[in-house]
Amino acid sequence: MRGIRVNDMVCVATGADKGKRGKVIRVDASAGRVLVEGVNMVFEHVRKSRKNPQGGGRLEREMPVAAANLLLVCPHCDKPTRTARKVALEGAHRLSLRVCKKCHKEIR
Repeated sequence: MRGIRVNDMVCVATGADKGKRGKVIRVDASAGRVLVEGVNMVFEHVRKSRKNPQGGGRLEREMPVAAANLLLVCPHCDKPTRTARKVALEGAHRLSLRVCKKCHKEIR
């Protein structure tokens, strides 16, 4: 999944929403899809029912985007970037950290 996690800020690289930024809400690693806040908005047509008593209408909501179409936005340099992996030792533990390819700082 190229290191995209929940609550990361991402930028859309390709498609109709190219250039939009948003926060990751959910990641589905098995399908390779990511739900991003405010990106890939669609209208869901809803009929009046007991669940929706105020009446029918059009509800706008997000749909998942392919993870390959997203770039992580570095919190340090505020640019969309690819990430590298760096292995760090903390005591007796090995950590795999994400690193920005533009400013070379760790992304937590």
